[in-house]
Amino acid sequence: MVLTKSSKDLYTEYKDRMQKIADVKYAAAVLQWDQETYLPVKGAAFRGRQLASLSEIAHEWLTAGSLGDLLTELNARSDLSGDQQRNVALSLEDYTKQKKFSPAFVRLLSETTSRSFHAWIKARSANSFTLFKEDLDNVVQLKKQEAEMAGYEQHPYNALVDQFEKGCTVTLLDKVFSQVRPPLQDLLDRIRAQQQVDDSFLHQFYPKQQQWDFGMELIRQMGFDFEAGRQDLSEHPFTTSFNNKDVRITTRIDEMDFSHMTWSCIHETGHALYEQGLPEEYYGLPLGEYASLSIHESQSRLWENNVGRSRAWWQHWYPILQAAFPSQLKEVSPEQFYKGINKTGASLIRTEADEVSYHFHVMIRYELEKSLIEGSLSVHDIPAYWNQQYASYLGVTVPDDKRGCLQDVHWSHGSFGYFPTYSLGSFYGAQLFLAAKNQDNTIEKSIEKGETASLLAWLRQHIHRHGRCYTSEELCQQATGQTLDIQHFLHYLLDKYNNIYNF
Repeated sequence: MVLTKSSKDLYTEYKDRMQKIADVKYAAAVLQWDQETYLPVKGAAFRGRQLASLSEIAHEWLTAGSLGDLLTELNARSDLSGDQQRNVALSLEDYTKQKKFSPAFVRLLSETTSRSFHAWIKARSANSFTLFKEDLDNVVQLKKQEAEMAGYEQHPYNALVDQFEKGCTVTLLDKVFSQVRPPLQDLLDRIRAQQQVDDSFLHQFYPKQQQWDFGMELIRQMGFDFEAGRQDLSEHPFTTSFNNKDVRITTRIDEMDFSHMTWSCIHETGHALYEQGLPEEYYGLPLGEYASLSIHESQSRLWENNVGRSRAWWQHWYPILQAAFPSQLKEVSPEQFYKGINKTGASLIRTEADEVSYHFHVMIRYELEKSLIEGSLSVHDIPAYWNQQYASYLGVTVPDDKRGCLQDVHWSHGSFGYFPTYSLGSFYGAQLFLAAKNQDNTIEKSIEKGETASLLAWLRQHIHRHGRCYTSEELCQQATGQTLDIQHFLHYLLDKYNNIYNF
């Protein structure tokens, strides 16, 4: 007589195995966080080995035939709860995708991107793309292999972008960008024809420690739990999470540019609040993970721009800022400050770009990545292509590699397909913020008083608690009553900048 395990026992076994895989992945994430913050230069080679070993172990466990059998069996059971069914279905989907890659390939990719990251750091320091070129080319070749292993329809880039935004394709992205490009270009041209607002007050000397102290206070008041996270400095601001009780963010400080630290802090805290709000009970399972990168980016862009660059936000915070930096800001009125922090125009650096020109930065990277993966552009050609595109899209001359094609960390990590989610996140963020204000009319007034608990509560209820249960479009539909409509973003921008530039 053969005894069959109950669904309860099978699900417990599944949960235990998935959480052990998560333990290994997050152990690797801790090492990667350390690599980007405190790792001694001479430790780079061994760190690359350690990360590769942990990545290989996690992949071997995730693609074990016994786990596949367990998932298949559970997926056929009809007595699981709704959340249990969803966890199993998503895990089976992940298993099927990861099964296409060998442990040796996963290890090779991890080792290659670790070397690439340190080459990028060295190249930025020397302001020379040449020092990064060979390692980046190795990454690109592996990403092409990855696309072929994963399988795709129509375009190899589809296989890579799907990892960050499920169901996203070149066809969809081309359509979205073709829709948003003309109105953004028109708005940018109209702004250029107006007298430019003054933001010179941002480019005075702001001492590092005082900036840090102000940023920490911003983060605290936004609702970041410092008993479940911390902030540090890094070359490129980022957020990483090991569980919802340990979320790390970083910022960077330029003593001659106050905007670097401030909006990096707000942006990364938006990411971190999402991670701290994910369901603790689903650690290691899909419903304990974020929905997609565009939804993740919607949280950071919502806080950074819709909140952090609004009049309402600075009605409370500007007097505090003036008190912290009296010599720099005593002659700057609240209205001057508001307009200055929203100054719009051509720029070189994506992370410092305004809300209008930002998306041209994303489009340039998207088109470059697409060309690299399809093979119509080589790594050798990146600087010339980059510089030509910046001249064409934004009318700016790129002075050097550091302020050009070396400014982003993403390619050194192998994150091809990531950049389009930045624009999608902005579009989702504007729609979500509008829905939040429409559904809770206390949010705007609360922000004016420096209180963001009501907004955070809305996001916890409508976005964070759902984890990965829904796709981006399904989540947007539930939260706002409709799928993504970029007109909400465009109306928000037009209203804001019409006021700032007096059209």
